[in-house]
Amino acid sequence: MTIRVLLADDQALLRSAFRVLVDSEPDMEVVGEAADGTQALELARTARPDVVLMDIRMPGTDGLAATRLISADPALDSVRVVMLTTFEVDEYVVRALRAGASGFLGKGSEPAELLGAIRVAHAGEALLSPAATKGLIASFLAQSGHGADERPGASEERLAALTGREREVLVHVAGGLSNDEIAGRLQVSPLTVKTHVNRAMAKLGARDRAQLVVTAYETGLVRPRTA
Repeated sequence: MTIRVLLADDQALLRSAFRVLVDSEPDMEVVGEAADGTQALELARTARPDVVLMDIRMPGTDGLAATRLISADPALDSVRVVMLTTFEVDEYVVRALRAGASGFLGKGSEPAELLGAIRVAHAGEALLSPAATKGLIASFLAQSGHGADERPGASEERLAALTGREREVLVHVAGGLSNDEIAGRLQVSPLTVKTHVNRAMAKLGARDRAQLVVTAYETGLVRPRTA
């Protein structure tokens, strides 16, 4: 199966470099290029890519707004967005994850990391390092003072549908552990862990593991370290 990739970045030279890299892979092809978020949304609807490499900062409609619109469109439910950012520790990255992005990647990443990110996002798994995503979210929430829903009982309402085992798995997901690592901790099979993860995603309305991490911190199920 060929992974269809859409490139969204306002720098034509960078898009060209990404195109050469992606098209050089036997299991990938670039199906479109966009210079801003509006074009990215239009091409997502017409070209139906599997993965969008989306720059956060673009003129006009930026990558954050475009990601939110893509994630909100039921017809684009299978599209995964990987945010590209110059600064990996960036509050916009957290907002992008909340908006529905599958993860983030620094523009200074190695070519192999970029290609790996596309494949991982397409597979619906955690993007590259779950621990890196977790660390970014924890750092941002600690600095902003947000660690749980403000309304009394709101967090418990969001988590009420989860079983005890699903909550336990969610804590480990937020800790950056893979399915195999969680299976080892809980002494169950990786397939069982995957089932729990998928059920938690369905119950919480999360598109992927990255959003599960965000939910774990927003509800206070997992607390960010402040030191």
